[in-house]
Amino acid sequence: MATAHSIDAGRGRTRPRPGPRLAACLAVAMLAALQLAPAVRAAGGVDMSTPYAAVAVEPGNTASFDLDITSNVERRVSLEVTAVPNGWTATIRGGGFIVDGVTAGPAGAPDLTLDVEVPDTATDGAYRVSVRASGGGDAVDTLDLDLRVAAASGGSVTLTTDNPALRDDSESTFPFSLNLENGTPRELTFALSTESPGVGWIVNATPAGQTQVASFAVAAGAQETISVSVDPPDTVAAGTYPITVTATAGDQSATAELQVEIVGNVAFRLTTPDQRLSGNASAGQRKDLQVLVVNDGTAPVTAVTLAGTAPSGWEVTFEPETVAQVAPGTPETVTVHLTPSGSAIAGDYNVTLTASTADGSQESIDMRITVDTSLSWGLIGIALILLTLVGLSWVFQRYGRR
Repeated sequence: MATAHSIDAGRGRTRPRPGPRLAACLAVAMLAALQLAPAVRAAGGVDMSTPYAAVAVEPGNTASFDLDITSNVERRVSLEVTAVPNGWTATIRGGGFIVDGVTAGPAGAPDLTLDVEVPDTATDGAYRVSVRASGGGDAVDTLDLDLRVAAASGGSVTLTTDNPALRDDSESTFPFSLNLENGTPRELTFALSTESPGVGWIVNATPAGQTQVASFAVAAGAQETISVSVDPPDTVAAGTYPITVTATAGDQSATAELQVEIVGNVAFRLTTPDQRLSGNASAGQRKDLQVLVVNDGTAPVTAVTLAGTAPSGWEVTFEPETVAQVAPGTPETVTVHLTPSGSAIAGDYNVTLTASTADGSQESIDMRITVDTSLSWGLIGIALILLTLVGLSWVFQRYGRR
């Protein structure tokens, strides 16, 4: 078989050129080397990692690391914390247990967490914690975790809302939605408390979708929606009222300040101090009665004017004729000066009393007034009767003997 040659221009000699068979052999060798390379790199067979290998933490807090363990074959992998600062505690947890080993394979292992408890006495500085995973033989891996202790590095929690103020009448329920964010590097268990404006207010705060929860957990860096409902008393006066919601977890707390604006409604009526709608009067003589202007609403009633409708010849006046303002729950007393006609005969009469406001609202009551004859006429009648009797007696005495 002929061999290919190339000419060396500098020396005038020829040298062999690699033939096709030699090139093919070299390609096969390179492919085999590439196929074997991963196996060589993975000769250990166990790999351990965490998304965040260096974190900052406050003294007295706990730093949690998610551990990811894989193996080139399914096997049991032993776990051990090999280095931890004096006075610190490092624990591997999973499935509710303290874990010393797991079964790992190419698809990974169960979820694991390394909790590193930093004592209150830890001083600012850099510290290292090491974890060793061993699957037997050369299947070993070590993970170094770096912690920077700093007094102001632990993060905080916040409680916020996009709509801190709502407006409606007192018969409505006010719904608020708050966002609770755990900005610390550890899971926190929260309790909620509320502060209402006073007696009769019902304020409830719970995690969204739950009705009765004493406490709830929020993972590190996670958020939770808090639902707040505010039910004011139906008789509360119009105005703006503050509502406070606080989420507390140990030494961490966050507060949201909310506002409820009650829109007042007007509802007034006329009545009497003893609730009786009847009275007595004498013809031609003034009788004073008292009525109450009562505000059953939640907003003040202003400019209340009173008027009366009575039989012909009667006189009805009010003192005062106009009430400037009637506050909710505070009745105003008005005196009615009522004078029946002098010629009124004894009997029952109807008198209508009306209260009107500037906006057109109006309330009325009907009172039954019983009229008695005047005492002077009664005395005159008695005198006439006596005179008649005296006259008859004189006549009988003088003419009765004849």
